[in-house]
Amino acid sequence: MATFVLSLHTPASDTCTLQSLHRFAQAALQQGHHIASIFLYQDGVYHALNDFDIASDEFNPKVIWQRLFDLNIPVHVCVTAASKRGVVANDSSQFIVSGLAEFAMDVAQADRWVQFK
Repeated sequence: MATFVLSLHTPASDTCTLQSLHRFAQAALQQGHHIASIFLYQDGVYHALNDFDIASDEFNPKVIWQRLFDLNIPVHVCVTAASKRGVVANDSSQFIVSGLAEFAMDVAQADRWVQFK
């Protein structure tokens, strides 16, 4: 079976892309594939913010992230993209702060890299 690395490049307001990533991850795992990691890059780093103010009748991206964390998929946040956008790393978060070097190593060891933009 194949090993995948996924990357998300869109902000939390783009709910369709996050839902597509989630559906892809679930389908891949159900077929016996492995998701090595998810990397939040560019505006995707906004997903790591803890202070979303979401109305009860709106889509909540935290629900999707918790489902992915429950699947034990490591989710990395690009430290450079985050700092450029004012996203501060939170030690209590399940998101892992890392750089492009870690991302490149994951991609080099994977069979496929799938971008969600």
